[in-house]
Amino acid sequence: MAAEASRAAGGAPRRLGAVAGESAGPLLICTGGIHGNEPAGLAAAAEVLAELGRRPGRLRGRFVVLAGNRAALAAGRRFLARDLNRIWLPEHLAGLESPAGPDDAEAVEQRELLAALREEIGAAGDREVFFLDLHTSSAPGIPFVCIGDTLRNRRFARRFPVPVILGLEEQVDGALLEFLNNAGVVTLGFEGGQHEAPESIENLAAAIWTGLGSAGLLPRRDDRVRAARRLLHRRRQGVPRVLEIRYRHGLTPGDGFRMRPGYRNFQAITAGEALADDRDGPIYAFYDARVLLPLYQGLGDDGFFLAREVSRFWLWLSRLLRRLRLGTLLPLLPGVERLSVGEDAVLADPRVARWFTIEIFHLLGYRKRRRRCGRLLFSRRRHDLGRPPRIAL
Repeated sequence: MAAEASRAAGGAPRRLGAVAGESAGPLLICTGGIHGNEPAGLAAAAEVLAELGRRPGRLRGRFVVLAGNRAALAAGRRFLARDLNRIWLPEHLAGLESPAGPDDAEAVEQRELLAALREEIGAAGDREVFFLDLHTSSAPGIPFVCIGDTLRNRRFARRFPVPVILGLEEQVDGALLEFLNNAGVVTLGFEGGQHEAPESIENLAAAIWTGLGSAGLLPRRDDRVRAARRLLHRRRQGVPRVLEIRYRHGLTPGDGFRMRPGYRNFQAITAGEALADDRDGPIYAFYDARVLLPLYQGLGDDGFFLAREVSRFWLWLSRLLRRLRLGTLLPLLPGVERLSVGEDAVLADPRVARWFTIEIFHLLGYRKRRRRCGRLLFSRRRHDLGRPPRIAL
């Protein structure tokens, strides 16, 4: 099944298909295969498109499916020159359209994909735009959702009865989800299971049906939407509802990283447990957590992630504080100052703002964390609470 999906995806057009409802409504864009060794998303999307084509009457708005890295899909590789899901950065996009811009395989793919996204989102006008990015992983495990932590994304993800992962955008730069989210699109990434697992296509198709219901293109009580949610609920297997990425083990060329065999997504691990090895020896867990996306493939620069559960109270409190817009008071705290480049970025000196600095910023919707001259740089998306009048990429 995986081989058939790979062959089909490798020959897919950029726009795999689209279905427009009889009444106006939101736009849901779905991508699959942004990594070329993950064809299951496009196979699942093709099944959904075919079924929607037989029953367009209940759909409102527009649903469109775009193929990701077509060249890498044809080769069956994660990428050819660069990871297409790590180059959606402002500085890279600025040079992409210049005559002296990059011309490798992923640059060609990115130009075409960006043009298709601009066309679809531009035609949507002032309608709400949702984006669903479909993935699989090299490790076995249950399906899950990744979102940038905005209240709008949370509302979209709430209808997916699988674990929701927060904080991945703090650890990974240049993802397509982050680029679109910063523009005002409601975004969600869905990991359907292991690359070759026969149930991964079924999980991803269920994610699309759930997304159609959550975005409002189909009634939430639609029989197909309800069946999809029941399937995903069964897959959850008692894993906590919401978790946050607390650590990423990044890789560098030549470090000889090898994940120890047998780890699955969401497997509980304990402090001091040896998870992997590299040229310096064993790599141990810092604390009790759950392991996520352990690397069992040749390409990739993320060895594994560690995640911990987020309590319902913490989520409720953050929603309340953001709606009260208390983030505007952050520069009044000792050791915190707002950057002059924009009102959505602040610097915090951890030597002064020592108590739960990161946790407090997370509560208020500040998610991107970097170090600058010994201080922590946080930024908050402008569209946490509401959407822009129009979205421009």
